[in-house]
Amino acid sequence: MPVVPFTAEDATRLEDTFEEVVAAGATPGGVLAHGTLGSAPHFLSVGRIASECGDLEPDKDTRYDVASLTKVVATWPLVGQALQEGLLDLDAPIRDALPPMSGETPSAEPTVRQLLAHTSGLRASTRLDHYRGAELPLHELLSREPLEGDAGRHRYINRGYILLGLALAHLYHQSLDQLTDSLWRALGMNATVYGPVARTRQVAPTERRIPGAPRVWGTAHDDNAVLLGGIAGHAGVFSTPADLATYAQRLLSAHVRGDEAVLGRWLHASLVPQIPIEPGLDRGLSWILATGGRVAYHHGFTGTSLFLAPETGRYLVICTNAIYDGNARTRIAPLRSLALKTISAT
Repeated sequence: MPVVPFTAEDATRLEDTFEEVVAAGATPGGVLAHGTLGSAPHFLSVGRIASECGDLEPDKDTRYDVASLTKVVATWPLVGQALQEGLLDLDAPIRDALPPMSGETPSAEPTVRQLLAHTSGLRASTRLDHYRGAELPLHELLSREPLEGDAGRHRYINRGYILLGLALAHLYHQSLDQLTDSLWRALGMNATVYGPVARTRQVAPTERRIPGAPRVWGTAHDDNAVLLGGIAGHAGVFSTPADLATYAQRLLSAHVRGDEAVLGRWLHASLVPQIPIEPGLDRGLSWILATGGRVAYHHGFTGTSLFLAPETGRYLVICTNAIYDGNARTRIAPLRSLALKTISAT
């Protein structure tokens, strides 16, 4: 199928909705990037970064805490690499990829596939603060916990990606941030890093967690990621609209090349539905799949999103700090909904 460019009407509707969301107080501002394979991205900037940054408007180089986009920007591509290199087996228990453990480890029995597809049956609530002062290493503490449900039911679970991050570090004998640094530099994503990052005017602050206290700014918003030093398989990454657009371009290009590119093969495999989420939506390997698998996307709790439409060569990136004044999920829903509708057009 040929590349389907965004129309001027598409861009206008997206910008108008973005401005409405900002005017309603859902987010101080943000940047939307959209484009197609082989063409330069278009950036739409609305509002300002935050009151802490004065009247500075966000741009393509503003750094955002991308929250759970970490799953598809860091952990997912590294898992694909490890599978290609024979270090991981998609249908083997994650226990096989972790350091040796003794005793019962029921939460290490789910497979890599189940962890990626959120069908593992692991506990959904993750409170790493409960492990403070523990003698056992984190992978064993997590593995010893009982399962909360039967494998095969979709339930979004962060701890599966924490285990995947720990497994990758063990398999490669490198820390997760070292692994991703090599990955991102190879992809041309030179501004993407694990936090913490400096509290500058080009870094979007997130939430004030306690009234009267300083706002979270330059460190991960996710509490569990903070306890892991900001480096985790489920959250902790900071990136820019420009870098996420670059990433989207590289994924679409790899998808076109298919078997010629490791990333392309992995993307093809990941777009196969693993389990329904709700009518019209399935879960692939990490990615949410819409329109019969023709669109893949993922959100970040802080107010970020990445959408891909491989068949039409389209991508769309949303970077906001909508968590600035509270839960971002419902507050920017109109923008995310329009983004999905727009990228799904053929």
